Amino acid sequence: MTINRSAEIERNTAETQIRVKIGLDGTGIASLDSGVPFLDHMLDQIARHGLIDLEISARGDLHIDAHHTVEDIGITLGQAFTKALGDKKGIRRYGHAYVPLDEALSRVVIDLSGRPGLEWGVEFTRARIGDFDVDLAREFFQGFVNHALVTLHIDNLRGVNAHHQCETVFKAFARALRAAIEPDPRLGGRIPSTKESL
Repeated sequence: MTINRSAEIERNTAETQIRVKIGLDGTGIASLDSGVPFLDHMLDQIARHGLIDLEISARGDLHIDAHHTVEDIGITLGQAFTKALGDKKGIRRYGHAYVPLDEALSRVVIDLSGRPGLEWGVEFTRARIGDFDVDLAREFFQGFVNHALVTLHIDNLRGVNAHHQCETVFKAFARALRAAIEPDPRLGGRIPSTKESL
């Protein structure tokens, strides 16, 4: 299995201009400029805790709101992830993680199945974290799932502070993703599916 799984994708629409560069076998180095500071904080969790090198720059119609920018970053990250992951030979495929932050606890389970699906069990205790609309967290993951072609279950099991809730979701996602993309030496380079295809 290669140890330099990387990709770069650019997405340009009338609403956003986005560039994502990803290295799945990195050390968690991030360079982030989304124009949405709280999202940058969350993307940094993905890089740091997933040991994924990540460069993201985006320009979007933030004078309207952050919706298009956040969703399109999720889409572009999903596209880059798919390209970097390649044929999925020799990977573990499944990953899960529980992550606490003070009173908050989240669980994320992922299957690199080739089938997009998001189950979202997060009820934030308030509508905004600073200037960030919490509804956009789901939009980010929906964009990612649709283009990374993964099955993703996200549940916030408890939490009072919305920042803590959101941060545990992103950290648990990073940890689950890290587990799923890791090489499994016992597989011998085979695709982890009875269908021999993912």
